[in-house]
Amino acid sequence: MNRFNKPDLLKRIFNSQTLSIVVFAVVIVVFLLGINAVSGSKMTDDKSLLEKAVTKDIVHCYAVEGVYPPSLSYIENNYGLTYDHKKFIVSYESIGSNIMPSVMIIEKGGGSN
Repeated sequence: MNRFNKPDLLKRIFNSQTLSIVVFAVVIVVFLLGINAVSGSKMTDDKSLLEKAVTKDIVHCYAVEGVYPPSLSYIENNYGLTYDHKKFIVSYESIGSNIMPSVMIIEKGGGSN
């Protein structure tokens, strides 16, 4: 080989070692993106399930007692509502005994664990 002939650029870049490292890095990135997507999806599902559970317990209390529950703690103590207090904040605003309370569920920490 003389000094004017340069090795083929593609052969230099894509030798077996470099190609293995690039493929491994791509697999790791795809794996991490997949985990992140599943985690976000799970948090959304958890929030939706909590909203449904709170609403169901509010309606159940009204059906049994004839009045809406005065507080969220009342539902937790008398109707068995449980949720992860570290992940969610539940805003429960009771307006009156015959008006359905306003409920808002907020994820703590932007949804991270």
